[in-house]
Amino acid sequence: MHTTQMKIMKSNWLKMALACLVTMAAMLFTQGALAQPAPKQKIAVIISTLNNPWFVVLGETAKARAVELGYDATIFDSQNDTAKEAANFENVIASGYKAILFNPTDANGSIANVLKAKAAGIPVFCIDREINSTNAATAQMLSDSYSGCVKLGQYFVKTVGKEGEYAELLGIVGDNNTWNRSKGFHSVVDRYPGLKMVAQQSAEFDRAKGLEVMESILQAHPDIKAIFCGNDAMALGAYQALVTAGKADQVKLFGFDGADDAVKLIAEGKMAATGMQFPKTMARQSAEFADAYIKGKRDFPQKVPVLVELVTKDNVDKYGDYGKK
Repeated sequence: MHTTQMKIMKSNWLKMALACLVTMAAMLFTQGALAQPAPKQKIAVIISTLNNPWFVVLGETAKARAVELGYDATIFDSQNDTAKEAANFENVIASGYKAILFNPTDANGSIANVLKAKAAGIPVFCIDREINSTNAATAQMLSDSYSGCVKLGQYFVKTVGKEGEYAELLGIVGDNNTWNRSKGFHSVVDRYPGLKMVAQQSAEFDRAKGLEVMESILQAHPDIKAIFCGNDAMALGAYQALVTAGKADQVKLFGFDGADDAVKLIAEGKMAATGMQFPKTMARQSAEFADAYIKGKRDFPQKVPVLVELVTKDNVDKYGDYGKK
């Protein structure tokens, strides 16, 4: 074989070998690219405030269920501030989230934020707190606060009696839950003229403010027999005020939410009752609704009521961890 022919064959062999290597490399690269999982879709959890353990449970449960369903989930804290809430929505809309699980700061003030998300094609599922619109959110999962506080009002009369002075701590005035709870309670208690409400003040669903407001009320009205609080955080603050004033054994305390600390006080005989709202049920449902929407479902009920159960010394052993044991 001539030297020239050998050189040509060697050159052809090298070219073939190089082509094979290039082809194999391309195949390996393609397989590697295919092996990389697609980035997970994202779900946002926007909570009114994380300064309350009840809302922390609501947010963390919603996030955990979304993760179980295969999504990346992030919690945003609005700090009970509509401006911060608006900034959270703008961030979420700009960042490619596929759904929002939403605990509003204000029944009216939050509507504009939900409509912005809707215009961007992002469904919003309200949990616990509602907005005053029936065409903005995709669905709203809400405790039946009114009926729950009718039960509380009935137990209040049974426990306190039909005469005496009492005080009420209201939640955030812009939240429908505040007024649904107050109206449910008064629909029963106001039937008894001997029960006189001597003070009604907002403590904004906040424990520290509940303590502060209750201290002031006790100074002005030292003979009250009972306190009705629109949530357990305020009730726990009020309890601190009662302890400091030496009146914890004299004044009957009623709350609403089903917070663990409140359930423990009921078990210890230091608090009369609360309404169990089941935040974990609402949170999980919202994540499951979002998953169904992302997968194509569109027919959702506008409002999904969640029953509230009365927790008292007689049944407290059945409750704990923000629900039934």
